[in-house]
Amino acid sequence: MAPVATATAIPASRLHGHHDRPSMVSVGTIIWLSSELMFFAALFAAYFTIRAVSPDLWAQETAKLNVPFSTVNTVILVLSSVTCQLGVFAAERGQVGRTGSVLKVGGWGLREWFILTYVMGAVFIGGQALEYAELIHQGVTIPSSAYGTMFYLTTGFHGIHVTGGLVAFLFVLGRTYIARRFTHEQAVSAIVVSYYWHFVDVVWIGLFATIYLIK
Repeated sequence: MAPVATATAIPASRLHGHHDRPSMVSVGTIIWLSSELMFFAALFAAYFTIRAVSPDLWAQETAKLNVPFSTVNTVILVLSSVTCQLGVFAAERGQVGRTGSVLKVGGWGLREWFILTYVMGAVFIGGQALEYAELIHQGVTIPSSAYGTMFYLTTGFHGIHVTGGLVAFLFVLGRTYIARRFTHEQAVSAIVVSYYWHFVDVVWIGLFATIYLIK
């Protein structure tokens, strides 16, 4: 008769349909993200308030925005949420690395999906830096006008949050390479990072619609 497998044989098994109780780390992260939401809500309120008293300035300055370029950059960031979640699904299965060739996407694990997410997030930051350089060349700077102040304040703080997410991905990936086996705690870390990444993606969708589409 074959021996019965013990619970310790499957790291992160509790995350795959066997939840004992909510992780305190996850709950704490959600509470913290709620406070971050209030911060961005204040930025949105300031943006709309200043825009309401300077409609001519906004019409003049928004004409300088490269909407097609920003749209592509936005699509990259939104798709990175998909790759991030696929990495979470792999973590819930306890699969840290790929099972076959790197070209077989269906066999990817947490590492491959998170590395791809990291690259896409880095591309987004690079695209934002290029956009800043172009706008500065056109005279849109923080001290140039109220529009410049609000544009760089809102997008800049978001960029800082995205950069923080990229650092978090490196932390999670580093732990998977250092640790001897993939543990439940590592899987929880991956899930918590995904909460944060989805949050910055949703915030950017709101910022993109506000700054680039609602002119």
